[in-house]
Amino acid sequence: MTPDSTPHSPSRPRYLWQQPDWPALVVDGAVLAPALESARVEQGRLLGLLDAIGLVPAQEVARDLWAQEALATAQIEGQRFELQAVRSSVARRLGLDDAAASAPDRSVEGLVDVMQDAVAQCAAPLDADRLWRWQSALFPGGTSGIQRIAVGRWRDHADPMQIVSGPLGREVVHYEAPPSRQVAAEMGRFLAWFEATRPAAPGAPSGSGAGVNGLVRAALAHLWFETVHPFEDGNGRLGRALADMALAQDLAHRQAAPQPFSAPIFGVALRMLVNRGAYYDALNAAQRGTTDVTAWVLWFVQTFVQGCIASQAVVRQVVDKAAFRVRMVQAGVNPRQVKVLERLLAAGSVELGGGFLGGLTADKYTRLASTSKPTATRDLADLVAKGLLWVSGQGKATRYGIAVPGWTQPAVE
Repeated sequence: MTPDSTPHSPSRPRYLWQQPDWPALVVDGAVLAPALESARVEQGRLLGLLDAIGLVPAQEVARDLWAQEALATAQIEGQRFELQAVRSSVARRLGLDDAAASAPDRSVEGLVDVMQDAVAQCAAPLDADRLWRWQSALFPGGTSGIQRIAVGRWRDHADPMQIVSGPLGREVVHYEAPPSRQVAAEMGRFLAWFEATRPAAPGAPSGSGAGVNGLVRAALAHLWFETVHPFEDGNGRLGRALADMALAQDLAHRQAAPQPFSAPIFGVALRMLVNRGAYYDALNAAQRGTTDVTAWVLWFVQTFVQGCIASQAVVRQVVDKAAFRVRMVQAGVNPRQVKVLERLLAAGSVELGGGFLGGLTADKYTRLASTSKPTATRDLADLVAKGLLWVSGQGKATRYGIAVPGWTQPAVE
C-alpha cells in the first residue's frame, strides 16, 4: 500500500469527500460573476449564429460539434476512434445523409448513444438505472481492453479506487475515491441533489433549482460525480456527459422554444482535451481541497467560454462552405473538380484542427479524381483561374489550397 492510500484520520481530511461538510459544495458568487457574464454573452452569440443560419445548416453544425466532442471525450481517456465512424454514427441520429457512411462500431455507437440520451432526453429523470445503462453502453463486451470489469452497476471491489500515474513500483496516487461500500449512499445523495436543482421548464413554477446558476450546476455535477467515481471504468466520459446534460437542461430552461437539434454544442470536452493538463490540475486541486470549490467552477466556466467561441468558429466555417458551394455552381465546375473541392471543404481549415494534409498537389488530385496527370493539371489551372483555389510554390513544391476567405491549409507534409 502506498503512503497516499493509507486511511487518514477524519481530523485531517486529505480528499474532498472526507471533509466534514461534504457534500455541501459552496462557491463565491462575486468571484464567479464576471466569468458567468462572459459565458452568457458567448453562449448567446453562438445560439444567435445557429438561429441565423437556419435548421439544415444548424444540423450540419450539430454533426460537426457532436463528432468533435465524442472524439475528444474518448481521447481524454486514451481511447481513439476513427473520425468517419463517429461522423457516421452522429449523422444517423441527426437524420443526415452521409455519403461516406461506415459500418457501425459498437464502442462508438455506445458513446454516441450516451451523449444523445444525456442531451436529447435531458428532461427525463436521472436515476441509478439510467447511469448504469450509460456505463453498460460504453463497454458493450463487458471489458475494458481485455480486462473484465463491473458493468451496469456501481463498483464493488474491495481495493481502493485510485487515480494513479507513473511506472509500476513507483506509482503516484493523485486521488483516492470513497470506498466501494459507500458508493450507493454517495450516489443517492448526488442523484437527489441533481434532481432537486433541476431548472424549471419554461412557464412552470420555479422550483428549488431556480437559485442555482445552470453553468455552476454543470461544474458542480461534474466535480461531484468524479469525486465519487462510482464505476470501475468510464467515469470520465460519464461525468462529462452529465455536465452536457446539465448544460442542456439549463439551455432548455432559458429558451422559450425547444432546441433546433439535440446535440452537445458548447465544445466543453474538446476544450478539456486541448487543455488536458490544466483540466487534470483543476480537478485534482478541487478533489484535494475544501468544499469551497470556487476555483474549480471558475475554471469550468472559463472552459465553457472557450468552447462557445470555438463553436462559433465552426458555425462560421459551415457558412463559409455554403457560400463557397454557391461560387462553385456559378463557376461551372466539372464533376472531377466538384469531388476534389468537396474533399477540401470536408477537411476544413487548419485553425479548426482540419486542413488537407500537406496541401493539394497535382499527384493528389490525380488520385482523388481518378484521372490522368495532364487532366489534373488542366483542372487545377482552371480552378485557380476561377478563383476557387489558390496556388503557391513552383515545380514539385507547388501546393493548392481552397480559396475560402480566412482559411489556410498546411503547405508541407
